[in-house]
Amino acid sequence: MAARLGDRVALVTGAASGIGRATALRLADEGAAVAVTDVQDEAGAEVVAEVRERGGRAVFVHHDVTGEAAWTAAIEAVLATWGRLDVLVNNAGIGDRGSIEDSTAEGYERVVAVTQTGVFLGMKTASAALKASGHGSVINVSSIYGVSGGLGGNPAYHAAKGAVRTLTKNVALDWAESGVRVNSVHPGFVDTPILGDPDATEQRRPLVAVTPLGRLGRPEEIAAAIAFLASDDASFITGSELHVDGGYLAR
Repeated sequence: MAARLGDRVALVTGAASGIGRATALRLADEGAAVAVTDVQDEAGAEVVAEVRERGGRAVFVHHDVTGEAAWTAAIEAVLATWGRLDVLVNNAGIGDRGSIEDSTAEGYERVVAVTQTGVFLGMKTASAALKASGHGSVINVSSIYGVSGGLGGNPAYHAAKGAVRTLTKNVALDWAESGVRVNSVHPGFVDTPILGDPDATEQRRPLVAVTPLGRLGRPEEIAAAIAFLASDDASFITGSELHVDGGYLAR
């Protein structure tokens, strides 16, 4: 694989599993040095080990994205290790279940803190390093649920991902003259731990049924889109949203 990102340093949140893990591996395969950040220490360390086994460069940083001090520490760790930050992938997120009537204010605010506020804090904290890069690129992982009402339910997740979509466009305009590109990726139904038991066919069948391509997405397919937006191949793309959803939003 060509080293499109051979001179870049990336930070990927929520990188211990799912889309974040696949993204860390893909960016490293394309030559980037990658900071794998997560609250799951053991799983995060395993991702770093896998990157290194494949000949890549990576470090693990324990990182709760809801805290500004934790963000400052994570950025400082990256700069201390590699002296720069070029790519920020705000992937960390959690969801909710059920209807708005079943939701609690505490649960709603927790989803927003991780899934929405974490993105805000990431861009705020990384802004100086990204502007100094000359190749700054931010990819915020939103969702098809940030663009549509989905299947009903999950109100906190929809609200948080919708905010990520709009915040992305706002910051893209603000940072355009600084040369930092900011885009969002909107995965459809992807085969990751957030969907629960991979053998729960009955649970997943309705998701496949509403996906025109007739299957769940793979984390590697989302990672490929993120790697494109991180690279200079996307040098004239900012403020955009890339739907990687098997056709869900085209309906």
